[in-house]
Amino acid sequence: MKTDENGRYHLRRKDKAMPDPADQLAVIRGGKFLTLALCRDNEPYLVSLCYAHSEAERCFYVHSALQGKKLDFLRANQRVWGQILEDRGYVGGAATYAYRSVMFEGLAEFVEEPEAKRRALAALLERYEPGAEALKARMLAGNMVDKAAVVRLRVLALSGKQSPAPAAGGK
Repeated sequence: MKTDENGRYHLRRKDKAMPDPADQLAVIRGGKFLTLALCRDNEPYLVSLCYAHSEAERCFYVHSALQGKKLDFLRANQRVWGQILEDRGYVGGAATYAYRSVMFEGLAEFVEEPEAKRRALAALLERYEPGAEALKARMLAGNMVDKAAVVRLRVLALSGKQSPAPAAGGK
């Protein structure tokens, strides 16, 4: 298996590559959650999270309680691997599954500045409840921002992969 100058592996099946940033962005925008792989002391941990994406900052934002396993792992090792999967269903008669996915290598950073936390939490709320201004005002008021941990997942490398459904009548 070949790697690039940064030690990253190349996709073995070039026909499954999804290199177009517009396609990758469509998967990111349409995703319901991202799955994040973490590791601490050679112990793996996998968690699925709601997210907001910032194209301008090239990052994802996730939130959490102030304590817990996920945060312990992130404090011990800030390197992460994430994936967003678009399930396009099993293709009967072809013994295959259609999907599109975006994978990323990232670096987790804890967002501590209150206004930056507020903006990230507002982006998360807007993503899952667009236009819910009353809810946003209530959730972001007072000490609610202080009761949440916000993590920025800085994207170091991003790639896409797909397995489209076979064409009708073809293989």
